[in-house]
Amino acid sequence: MSAIKRGRQMWVFTRYGFFSAVCARTGTGKHSDPVDPQRMMIRARSRTHLEALLKRFPVQLSGLSVQETKSTDYAYRIFVDKPVWVEVLADIADETDYDNFKDAVAEHQGAGGRDYAHSLHEVWDVMHRLQR
Repeated sequence: MSAIKRGRQMWVFTRYGFFSAVCARTGTGKHSDPVDPQRMMIRARSRTHLEALLKRFPVQLSGLSVQETKSTDYAYRIFVDKPVWVEVLADIADETDYDNFKDAVAEHQGAGGRDYAHSLHEVWDVMHRLQR
């Protein structure tokens, strides 16, 4: 399998938060270390987003804790085996029970998630421009 090039990632917007999912690197995680295609690094800009994910999936994500690195683009991260991440994503898709994502986020997040809900409206606006 070829190496994952810098910048390839999956952005995931959920009721629980916004995540950037990429393959983790082996060894110490330096950019010179090879990518491990079976291990994922799930990154977030908000610690509470990862904490909500850990709380929602206590069995699949048991034993994981949020790591903080202020010197990186995404300050918060967890590391998980790829099959587990695939299961979590499938469960998130399966629990979809709403017809408006932004409204569902606002309801789920409450007042504490106001910034996230507002950011989703901005993302919606930017992406809507592609349709025009």
